[in-house]
Amino acid sequence: MSGSFTESFADDGKLLLCVAENGHSFEFQCSETTSVESVMRFVESVSGIALSDQLLLSLDMKLEPQKLLSAFGLPASDREVFVFNKAMLQSNSHPPSPEDVDLQDVADALPPASLHEHHPLDDASDPALKALPLYERQFRYHFHKGRTIYNCTVVKHENCERLTREQKVQQRAVEVATRNLEQYYRVIYQNFLEFMKRYKHQHRLHSDLLMNFGRDIEKLRSAKIHPYLLTESRKCLLDFVKEDNLKKAVENCASSHRQFENKIAQFQQMFVEVKRKVEELFACRASLSMKNLEVTVKDHERFIDEEKSIMQSLSKDVNTVKKLVDDCMSSQVSSSLRPHDAVSALGPMYEVHDKNHLPKMQACYNSISELLDFCKNKKNEMNNFVHGYMQKITYVTYIIKDAKLQFPVFREAMVRQDDLFADLKLVRGVGPAYRACLAEVVRRKASMKLYMGMAGQLAEKLAMKRETEVRKREEFLKTHGPFVPRDVLASMGLYDTPTQCDVNVAPYDTSLLNIEISDVDRYAPEFLVGLHSKIASLKSSLTMSGDSSLSAEPEEIGIDTFDKDNFDDILAASELIEIAGTSKMEVENAKLKADLASAISRICSLGPQFEYEVLDESEVENVLKNAADKTAEALQAKDEYEKHLLLMLKEKQMHCDSYEKRIRELEQRLSDEYLQGQRHNNKDVSGLNLMHEKVSEYKAEASSDVEGNKTHVSGSEPMDEVSCVSNLTSKQPCKAREGMDENMVDSSQVLSQPLDSSMLESQQNNEKGGKDSEAGEMGVFLSNSSTAESPQKSLDDNVATGRGLDAKDSGDIILELRNELMEKSNKLSEMESKLNGAMEEVSNLSRELETNQKLLEESQMNCAHLENCLHEAREEAQTHLCAADRRASQYTALRASAVKMRGLFERFRSSVCAGSGIADFADSLRTLAQALANSVNENEDDGTTEFRKCIRVLADKVSFLSKHREELLEKCQNLEATSEQTRKDLEEKKELVKTLYTKHQLGKQANKEKISFGRLEVHEIAAFVLNQAGHYEAINRNCPNYYLSSESEALFTDHLPSRPTYIVGQIVHIERQIVKLPSQLSASASPEAGKTHHLCSDQGSRTLASSSISTSTSATTTSNPYGLSSGCEYFIVTIAMLPDTAIHQQAS
Repeated sequence: MSGSFTESFADDGKLLLCVAENGHSFEFQCSETTSVESVMRFVESVSGIALSDQLLLSLDMKLEPQKLLSAFGLPASDREVFVFNKAMLQSNSHPPSPEDVDLQDVADALPPASLHEHHPLDDASDPALKALPLYERQFRYHFHKGRTIYNCTVVKHENCERLTREQKVQQRAVEVATRNLEQYYRVIYQNFLEFMKRYKHQHRLHSDLLMNFGRDIEKLRSAKIHPYLLTESRKCLLDFVKEDNLKKAVENCASSHRQFENKIAQFQQMFVEVKRKVEELFACRASLSMKNLEVTVKDHERFIDEEKSIMQSLSKDVNTVKKLVDDCMSSQVSSSLRPHDAVSALGPMYEVHDKNHLPKMQACYNSISELLDFCKNKKNEMNNFVHGYMQKITYVTYIIKDAKLQFPVFREAMVRQDDLFADLKLVRGVGPAYRACLAEVVRRKASMKLYMGMAGQLAEKLAMKRETEVRKREEFLKTHGPFVPRDVLASMGLYDTPTQCDVNVAPYDTSLLNIEISDVDRYAPEFLVGLHSKIASLKSSLTMSGDSSLSAEPEEIGIDTFDKDNFDDILAASELIEIAGTSKMEVENAKLKADLASAISRICSLGPQFEYEVLDESEVENVLKNAADKTAEALQAKDEYEKHLLLMLKEKQMHCDSYEKRIRELEQRLSDEYLQGQRHNNKDVSGLNLMHEKVSEYKAEASSDVEGNKTHVSGSEPMDEVSCVSNLTSKQPCKAREGMDENMVDSSQVLSQPLDSSMLESQQNNEKGGKDSEAGEMGVFLSNSSTAESPQKSLDDNVATGRGLDAKDSGDIILELRNELMEKSNKLSEMESKLNGAMEEVSNLSRELETNQKLLEESQMNCAHLENCLHEAREEAQTHLCAADRRASQYTALRASAVKMRGLFERFRSSVCAGSGIADFADSLRTLAQALANSVNENEDDGTTEFRKCIRVLADKVSFLSKHREELLEKCQNLEATSEQTRKDLEEKKELVKTLYTKHQLGKQANKEKISFGRLEVHEIAAFVLNQAGHYEAINRNCPNYYLSSESEALFTDHLPSRPTYIVGQIVHIERQIVKLPSQLSASASPEAGKTHHLCSDQGSRTLASSSISTSTSATTTSNPYGLSSGCEYFIVTIAMLPDTAIHQQAS
């Protein structure tokens, strides 16, 4: 283990531990499977911080003792673990002790100057030679002194670096603790903001309920219910609630509302104070900076470098003088070396040492010493700062935790407030609920109609499937039937046919109230919902924006579909599915009614929760801003589309003008051709006039069709606009052939678009017939793209071809042209009449569809918005419901447990109170424990199990105490009898003591300091000798068998390396015993047998020697340690050490 911090610490399997209070660092060899508790025990061993006082933090995580290091991503090369001492975080903890750096001074570390050591050159006759050893000794002393100064300087600089590192560790520890507090405070403050948000929502709702209670009552009183629902007790909506109990409820709610508001104000003030203290704590951390100190320590390294260079110079000079001395000693005989030159060269070197090198090194040492003092002061300041800062963090954490503990109380109070305002919410919810019920009736009726229609559609689809299957079977029989006999096909079952499928829907919802969507506003006006004015304005804004965006939507679709190739497919895909038995309009109306009723029901179900929770000030502004942006975008798109339509109309007008000009040219050419043909055939004059009239009529009709199409393009029907514009811009104009230009082709496309597919097919057949008759002669390609294009092409082709014919054939050509023109004109008239009728019908349907579509889109927009709000409200309601269910289940479990525990305590109380004695109490407890053990249930909770265990343990202990009490009573009786007998014996002995006291005292005074070799008595000095059996036996002339007790033997011999041959001590106790016969060892002793009388002398009193001996009439131990014969009497003597222990401490 290392106690230093390494900047490049990146070794695997090592954990860096930093102590915050002093900055010390330790490396701990560990792995991912090492427990945190092992780390804490290591910290306790190296830092002295108790295991229970340690708090370990790494980044923002607190290390828990029962977990492994892998749970916290440790060990890691870039992670440190900071250890905080909980004992030092308390407010009453002692401040840290000043930093103490115990270093040896230079004066103490200098070696003694060996100037008087004898050298061979000291006896030389030449003074110069005598001076060389003196210089050598001085140079060596300078070198040793310089090395001592250098070593002390390096040690002090290392201590400066160590103190700087420790301060950096403490700085990081402060940052970690601050981040931990900041994270904790951020979580608690976020909880406070969320709590205040819920409280403000509840406060606004409850305030509105109290303020508008009278208005809500009047609304309910003025709202009459449907005639079908009228009874004698219910005439208006106010009859749905009990009006008499509401006034008292309003007063209670108002009082509770004000009290709760005051409590919340105090709670807010508490958090303001918490925030202020946290900000003050974070502000005082700004004064913590280590940059200047690090720069200073780094700058002082130059003194170390300077001393190092001086030491190199001193070492070089020592080597030089040593070489000179060695050379002089080796060249004494030859006298070739001149010592005077050497001495003259060493003098200046000595001056440099004494006046330059050594003072400079001393100055560097003094600078480093001052730096060390400065670092010590900074370290002490850091210790005090960390101590105070961590105490402030502890205090702030305490007040934050105190505020956190109040959250459950206030949340419970909010729940009680909601329960208290339940009656007022009931009054507010009657109107919306009634309106929602009526809307639900309308929705169900519309849904039933759609359901019936879908059943009819299903029946039609199945019938079509059946017809398809029948056709497939008939085709199969036609194909393969002639080759297989009919009886074989019948046997194979191939003549069967699918059965008809009947779709039947049983009637339902027959008891619904007979109302329509208009009756909802009649019997339940919108004011019953009671939307706030702010919400009403928002609703109007959303409606306006919805109308604008929806009205612009078809136009945008029209612009986007200009480049499509098949408008008919898009139109078919956008239409509603046809339902059997109903029209599109009926289905659309039914859907609109169902959607509108559903939207009304959802609006009513949202109620004031949507008003006060979802739409606060900022959100209302955002919604209004978004609506305004969408409205502006829709208006801009509408303006652009209007410009686009105007440009299209202008372009089509130019096409029409070109078309009219082309018709006039054709008339002129036709007139010219007619004049040429008149010269050859005068009889065709009437036919030519008729043809001229048809051409004029065709011109007028074409012009009217163009105008009609122009009107159709500029109309107000969105779908018609899309149809017209997409056809005008999507189809590519055909190239004009045989004298026909592009303008006519484009104009013909305008005329051809309104035609349906059946008319186009008939027209194509007619055109194909015309082509067959004329293609061989003229080779003209006729396009079949439209009805109006064919006659013009034919006319133009025939005229162009006629230029190359002679006058003989002109009459036949004119006749053919006339016939074809008359035929096409008749078809064009029919198609025009059909087109006008269809256009009128489409125009009417389009106007109705546009109105319904706008209403539907508005409803869909509102419903989409309300669905989002409903989803949010439903999520919160689900959360509250889950919380309520959980609390209800917890309450039920706690109540059941409390009832069960109440029953158990009643049984315990009856058991305790039953009986009047201890035995009865023990028996009742034992009976109760047995009954509880027999009534074990698998589903019982832990509390019941613990109670049963406690009762069983209590019963066992009470039974044990009862038995023990009986035994103690019996022993007390025996002790009382023994005490009485002892008292009588003491009375007798007292008399004996009084008579012998004087004699005994005199004899004792005479023999006090003498070793007794006769009869041994208490307080006499006795000598014991080690016999062959290994026992200490007293030296006694008259009375043998006195043996030293084992306790006394241990007292005298335990501290000696071997057992002494004798022991001398003062007798403090003598016990008399008799070796019994083997038959007597089994005899039982009475309670009074074995009683030993100990008579010890008190201070200042005298006791007789005879009374100090203990008598024993009972059997001794079964063993015979001293090898005596049966019935022999022996004594066990206990002695104490004498003040002068020299006599018995000598070993043999």
